[in-house]
Amino acid sequence: MAAKSYGAVRLDVDLGDGSTGRKTLDGASLRPQIGGVGTACSILYDEQAPGLDPLAPEALLIIATGPLTDPAVPGGGSLEICGKSPQTGAWSESRLGTDAGIALRKAGVDIAVIRGRAARPSALVIDDDRIEIIDAAMLKGMTTSRREAVLASKLGEGFEILSIGEAGERLVPFAAVMCGHRAAGRCGMGAVMGSKNLLALAIRGRGSLAKASPGRWASAIRKAQAKVRAHPTSPEFTRHGTMGGMPYSDASGDFPSRNWLSNSSGKGQSIFDSYYGRNFRKAVGCYRGCPVRCGRKVLVPDGPFETPLHDGGEYESVSAFTAFVDGTDVDAAIRASYLCNEYGLDTISCGAVIAFAMECREKGLLDESLIEGLDLFWGNGSVLPRLVEAIARREGLGELLSLGVRAAAQRLGPDALEAAVHVKGLEGPAHDPRSGKLLALTYGTNNRGMCHIHPIEAKAFDCDKQSFGLTAYGLPDPETVHPWDEEGKGAIAARLQDYGTLFEMFATCKFYGYCGLELDDFAEMIGAATGWDVTASELLLAGERVNTLQRLFNLREGLTADDDRLPDRVRQVPSFGRYSGEERCAIADYERMLADYYEARGWDAKGVPTEATRRRLGLD
Repeated sequence: MAAKSYGAVRLDVDLGDGSTGRKTLDGASLRPQIGGVGTACSILYDEQAPGLDPLAPEALLIIATGPLTDPAVPGGGSLEICGKSPQTGAWSESRLGTDAGIALRKAGVDIAVIRGRAARPSALVIDDDRIEIIDAAMLKGMTTSRREAVLASKLGEGFEILSIGEAGERLVPFAAVMCGHRAAGRCGMGAVMGSKNLLALAIRGRGSLAKASPGRWASAIRKAQAKVRAHPTSPEFTRHGTMGGMPYSDASGDFPSRNWLSNSSGKGQSIFDSYYGRNFRKAVGCYRGCPVRCGRKVLVPDGPFETPLHDGGEYESVSAFTAFVDGTDVDAAIRASYLCNEYGLDTISCGAVIAFAMECREKGLLDESLIEGLDLFWGNGSVLPRLVEAIARREGLGELLSLGVRAAAQRLGPDALEAAVHVKGLEGPAHDPRSGKLLALTYGTNNRGMCHIHPIEAKAFDCDKQSFGLTAYGLPDPETVHPWDEEGKGAIAARLQDYGTLFEMFATCKFYGYCGLELDDFAEMIGAATGWDVTASELLLAGERVNTLQRLFNLREGLTADDDRLPDRVRQVPSFGRYSGEERCAIADYERMLADYYEARGWDAKGVPTEATRRRLGLD
């Protein structure tokens, strides 16, 4: 079978009429956006009608790889699922750590664009050159693990299977796309998939991944792998995964607790100790060959929340079902997270909306008929699994909570709005901007909402003093910037966002930016893979271009500068915990920070990119 090289093939699938087609992409048109979310956003902006309902048959579901989707690349086991979010109405991307992206590229497909709605429950099969839409009615109503097992048995060995669960079938706005208990969790791409009557996507690729310059590629890969092996952060990721940061997050005020009423709970260490003392079993990678293996194999060995061994229990999910709800029951948290995977739900949004419900009950804002039989009190872990199931099935209180905090609060009335912590409709993750003000700005301006992926560099710069090698490209020395300072952070936020977006354009894991890899390393790998003579400066410009294109998409869909605002609660002094009453935690002048950011971006006072900025970026 012929070798497959990057940047060659786009697959189009119309589930409505069953048509499929491949076409060659022009390398010159690919280079400005690099690949991954860059290419996906360009397609979405050009081809999806403005204002289209994201659950309409004509809406696009885009599966994108990048030039570094390759098992040899540290972090190269990624793909991006993109479209317009039913949760936010904004640009959406959701990364999935998996071998499926590698399989897609080996099948000769760099990006798949899916539209239309199948008449019956269906699965899309990409088997090297064979593309087939098959009947999948027998999969309806199954959990994701069962669905993937049944489809794998039907199709044979070697397939990587993406699927939605019952939440996706029922169009829950924060439904996830799953692959073996790995999740493309945020922004509701599982609902978009469900709206198309597409229950699963099975991929098998047996080709090779050709490079423009094989010798240069081999040298670049050896160098990158050696840097990762030698970096002190790499074994720490393997040893403790993302959970390793929990005690520090709590101690440093980066641990939103009790629905963001505080930025610390004092419980982080005990949660961590319980997790590693009882639930953790093994470090794993999200794709075969990952040298860091920050994933976890966890279980609940016995008791009322007994749960089998599975991939899960990372920092965000455990925090969502402990700190968010002011609890410490790790068994309940792992059970709730496991059920989110089985039903296909975003764990962050799910934990956040349950915390919102607990506060609304405390304030008397929920009708008693909705909470009958539910002990909806702070810290009660026993209610979590029941509510996860109710949300996935949209039953009882779950019907209200399945809307997410923004829509649920709007339905409950003005008194509930204060408790709805979100940006653009996307619930906040388990990092608190009162620990570092740069995080506040990146939360507010992130194109997909209040996510944990893009602002992660801001947290690392402000609080952990990591520069990612960017001081040569306009970033100040992080040691000279205090986390609680607000002045001068607009330009820093913009530069870090441009850098962070590159990982989604490459379709790689951004944790490797913490493990010694810098822009010059990525430029060398991309040049070897594609034949493009790229520099680090060109990559940063491409990151800015894609960030701005995503912004233009959001503006076209009706978002405004008002959607860049932070919730009042997140700007206020914590009401309890280690930093209770600490005025320096409060975000005093977010509006000035936002104005500085707009200026640094070359946007006007309303957050609209100026004509000069669009022209400079080739977006006019």
